[in-house]
Amino acid sequence: MKKILVSYFSASGVTAKVADKMAKAAGADLFEIAPAQPYTKADLNWMDKQSRSSVEMKDRSCRPAMAAKPDVSAYDVILVGFPVWWYREPSIIDTFMESADFTGKTVVPFCTSGGSGLGDSAKNMQALAPGAKVRDGKRFSASASSDELKKWAEQF
Repeated sequence: MKKILVSYFSASGVTAKVADKMAKAAGADLFEIAPAQPYTKADLNWMDKQSRSSVEMKDRSCRPAMAAKPDVSAYDVILVGFPVWWYREPSIIDTFMESADFTGKTVVPFCTSGGSGLGDSAKNMQALAPGAKVRDGKRFSASASSDELKKWAEQF
């Protein structure tokens, strides 16, 4: 049986709820990709071109610091959840992908969004962790059922 880690970044709590439900349904461990400096409401104002999130997303080399470094060594599959920002993964996910050795691991992104998909997130994540096998992921609504999440998480 494969050991699964559900890791996630959540700005508004939606991704956190989906990730928690997924981890419980699949019997997986849970890791929050928390920023060292939490995002404020003003930081998340995508309409403000000078907001923290806007500035980070414009600079593809930006790597916001994480509050804790993950230990993925005990896991076969790492599911990585996040809200979609500017049609891709938030920059802190890039930090996460560069923060650990994913060699030989299966990594699968999932997102929460009102309608936007993952875009090039899997391709971006693969480039940041070349030793991993990054698979295409899936978008989930905030109301995804435990059964749906379990079935998806356990297929890898």
